[in-house]
Amino acid sequence: MRVVLTPVGVVRSARTEAEDDGWDAVAARIELDAERFGPEALSGLDAFSHVEVVYHFHAADPAREEHGSRHPRGNPAWPRVGIFAQRGKDRPNRLGATICRVLGVEGTVLHVAGLDAIDGTPVLDIKPWMEGFAPRGERREPGWAAELMRGYW
Repeated sequence: MRVVLTPVGVVRSARTEAEDDGWDAVAARIELDAERFGPEALSGLDAFSHVEVVYHFHAADPAREEHGSRHPRGNPAWPRVGIFAQRGKDRPNRLGATICRVLGVEGTVLHVAGLDAIDGTPVLDIKPWMEGFAPRGERREPGWAAELMRGYW
């Protein structure tokens, strides 16, 4: 099976390198592909506090793609876990997904904060974050994951 995706837009940000931490301080904008979308595509999105953005880690080196396990961020103090038990960029298909704050909508531009994608990143989809899609029931994560995220946002 083959899946072909066409980006709906592109990230514009002052951040050009995929550094691991401090993403909440970064304001960014998602510029929709104006040949495919008009302002009506973002109509009503500013009524939501957050959106989920699905994007492609376009700057990740395909030669570093991981199919097995590794230490998250290469930290040997954390256990080796499978690539699907972490959110790193060196993953099959190099897909990222982040829930970020909506700052506003201006025509075909969505202004956001906390999007951990660099300038030029192709955006594959934008979805409003809805409480009804939040995790149901008790949530858990290993200690290393909480430690990893301490400075991320």
